[in-house]
Order: sequence, then structure tokens, then C-alpha cells
Amino acid sequence: MIRYILRRLLWLIPTLFLITFVVFFAVRKGTDPVESYRRLNPRVTQAQIQKYKDANGLNGSIVHQYFSWLWKFVRFDWGHSIKGNRPVWPSMREAMANSLVLGTTASLVGISVGMIVGIIAALRPRSIFDSTATTGSFVGLSLPPFVSAVLLQLLFAVYFTKWLGLNHPFLPTSGVYPPGQHGFNLVLRAKHLILPVTVVAIQTIAVYSRYMRASLMEVTSSDYLRTARAKGISERRVIVRHALRNALIPVVTVAAIEIGSIIGGLIITERIFQYRGMGDFFLTAYANGDFPQLMPWLVFVILGVIMFNLIADVLYAFLDPRIRLD
Repeated sequence: MIRYILRRLLWLIPTLFLITFVVFFAVRKGTDPVESYRRLNPRVTQAQIQKYKDANGLNGSIVHQYFSWLWKFVRFDWGHSIKGNRPVWPSMREAMANSLVLGTTASLVGISVGMIVGIIAALRPRSIFDSTATTGSFVGLSLPPFVSAVLLQLLFAVYFTKWLGLNHPFLPTSGVYPPGQHGFNLVLRAKHLILPVTVVAIQTIAVYSRYMRASLMEVTSSDYLRTARAKGISERRVIVRHALRNALIPVVTVAAIEIGSIIGGLIITERIFQYRGMGDFFLTAYANGDFPQLMPWLVFVILGVIMFNLIADVLYAFLDPRIRLD
């Protein structure tokens, strides 16, 4: 197992080189940092433009520019944003922390509830609960995040406020904190998370309830479980020790890969709720053509996906002892 992990970590280096170069090439061809800088700073002089190009390694061939950018990146010299001339890392760090809070909370809620619903549905096939869960999962999968987000905003910001006679929304529908809030406040933070977490969790519950139900039903009909029952092992032990462990293999593998994408943020949800996370950070940077902000964002997304793919492989081997990763 250790040798396998070390091999994967070694392969991580050339993989990152290749992918980051492709991304760098695509971003450079898709956006013009110099033109964006000129557009956002109309009175900029030619000397300032040259200084900006020197600071961001935008001189020479595309290969030279890539290695110039990479050298600065590994030294955490990420420069300043085009708009506002702010250091990239502090803004990105705040956005990353917000996305991790939202994504992790939504994933924990969605995966936990989805797996519980899937297990109960698989153990009670063709029951009322199973039919309700299956129908609900279809509805959840068919409901795009931007639709559920707008519906929840209308419900809690307009209708509940009107029905209850309140002078403020029943639940906040935008932002991380109320305007003017300074410092950390757990209650206000939790209230602003309720609706975004619900939007993300709706589809997560639908996906994992279906994954868990299908996987567990396939395992419970296998020969080795019938043999275990024939040996007199209790039904609870058969389900918990044997069926669930094998049924979790595809679910955990997919979960690890999807959790890796949290670092990229939940773009639609964050923009609708004006939640200052990585998704909102990316959309703002892309709209501004802000090259110094775009590249670190893309590298962190790539790194998160690759690392969680490695975690998924290790978990797969742990759950299934028949696999030997020497």
C-alpha cells in the first residue's frame, strides 16, 4: 500500500506539469491579460503596461511565460489582481475558506442523509418508503440548482416574511454575513449557510440515495451473503459486516472524487446567493480577464481533484481486501 501511494505521488509531479501547462496555454489563448489590464485601467501608460508584463511573466514565448509563471507560483509570488491591485492570495484564501465551509457542510449533510435513505430503501424494496425515496431522488436530480435556489429565496425572503408579518427575511438569502458585520459570529454564519447548503444537499441526497440503494441491493443478492446466512450468522451482522462494506466501495470512491471538486467552489449556488467563495471568485476573475487570479484558482482545483482521486483509490483498496496494491 505504501509503495503504491509513493508511486502515485511521484506520478503526481509530471501530471501537474502537463495539466498546468495545458491550462496555462488555454487561459493565455482565451484571455488577453494585457488587454484586460488596459481595459480596467484606461489611463495606464506604456511603461506601466511593460511593468505589469514583467511582473506577471508575460514576455517571450508561451513556454517561457509558463515557466516564468510556475517559478513565481511555487515561491508563492502570485502578484496582484488587475482590478483593485490587491494581493491574490489573501482574497483567494478567504474565498477558499468560505467554499470549504459550504461544500464540506453540504457534502456531509447530503452524503449522510442520502446513504441512510438508500440503505433503508434497499432493505425495504418495493415498500412505500422505497417508492417515495425513488420518486424524491428523481425530483431532486431533475431540479437544477439555480431553480431550487430561486424557489428557496422566494419562499424564505418573500412568502414566509409576508405570512409571518416580519420586517426582515425569515432566512438570509445572500452573503456570508449581514452587511456591516465584523468578526466571527457562529449563529449568523449558520443562518447564512442554511439555504446554500440546502440547495447543494438536495441533489447530493438524490444522487447518493440512488447509488447506495442500487449498490446494496446488488450486494444483498450475492452468493456469499446467502452462504453467510446459511452458516447461521445473524442478519444484522450479515448486513453491517459484509453487505454494507462491499456496497460502500463504489459510493465512497465517487464521494472522494466529488469532494475533491469542492475546492473549485459551487459556482452557480455561490453566485445566486452572492456567497463569496471560490466559485464567485472565479466568475469575477474571469469576467475581468484577471490572469493573476485565474491561474492559482485553476491550479488549486486541479490539485484538489488529483489528490482526492488518490484518496479514492486508497479507500477502494481499504474497503475491498481482495485488492492488493503492492
